[in-house]
Amino acid sequence: MTPRFSLRTLAALAAGLAFATASQAEEVTLRIHHFLPAGAPIQAKVLEPWCQKVTKESANQIKCKIFPSMQLGGTAPQLYDQVKDGMVDVIWTIPGYTPGRFLVTEIFELPFMMTTPEATSRALWEFQTRYNAAEYREVKPLAFHMNGPGNFYTRSKPIQSLADFKGLKMRGATRQTTKMLAALGATPVGMPLPAVTEALSKGVIDGALTPYEVVQATKMHELTKFTTESDPKSNAVYAQVFVLAMNKARYESLPADLKKVIDANSGAAFSAWVGKMIHEADAPGRKLVQQAGNPIYTLSANELQTWKKATDRLDDELVTEIGKRGLDGAALLKSAKELIEKAQNP
Repeated sequence: MTPRFSLRTLAALAAGLAFATASQAEEVTLRIHHFLPAGAPIQAKVLEPWCQKVTKESANQIKCKIFPSMQLGGTAPQLYDQVKDGMVDVIWTIPGYTPGRFLVTEIFELPFMMTTPEATSRALWEFQTRYNAAEYREVKPLAFHMNGPGNFYTRSKPIQSLADFKGLKMRGATRQTTKMLAALGATPVGMPLPAVTEALSKGVIDGALTPYEVVQATKMHELTKFTTESDPKSNAVYAQVFVLAMNKARYESLPADLKKVIDANSGAAFSAWVGKMIHEADAPGRKLVQQAGNPIYTLSANELQTWKKATDRLDDELVTEIGKRGLDGAALLKSAKELIEKAQNP
């Protein structure tokens, strides 16, 4: 006997099926790609907690799969284009790995710009959204942040003054850090972080600039003998800008409720939190350097003034370059400094 269903029952079944289909369609898995090992602080302290949070707040409709160490192919400088072109859904990278492409962003990589990573990361997000959205119009930015104050690691001699840079081939990550190294008297060698370990072990470079956070990942404490850090009361000699970005079409394809989850977990406060988490990861790296028996030298405020005078021209050079693109570089630099001051002293 054929079972009989009322119209109400059939309507309910149809609605349930439609709901189940819609719910299934709304489930998304974001593929996240970055260049550091899985155990690096950016994955353990930032990306994994972020994924857990968006999964929970989306009622398990948003999930993540993280691919560290460039597991999906390509090189670190290609990450931005990978997310722009939709090869992956989310990336974390250094915009400066493609020199000159994100020229206005380089303002935050000028020597002695950064106060604390937390405050400067908040200021960086505000700056990018107010004054520099055009540079990232092809993606959906989730966070802009700084790393901890960068240090100088060397193999043969410690760096305690400008004279110590003479004859040293030093690795820098971005255009501004390599220009800074040249201004300080070193021979700059630009390369992404994944190449540093091999370059040091083979003697291609005499030293490198990185924060303590990546000491373990790069084996910096094993491959160098001396570390120089700046006076913690002074602005950082140098730091780098990082971006966490999502493919724009992928974001736009999400239903409104899932877009709200992503939006709630991006922005100024999130950027500041990422900067804080990354800075906290400096302490274990510094401890590894100490345990290795490597002496750590701290540059005095007076010595740093000498370094500042040697690098002041980089500000003017960048302002001029930005001006050639039809933008007011001086005004942008002024706004960046004001936003950092405001974030540092709210």
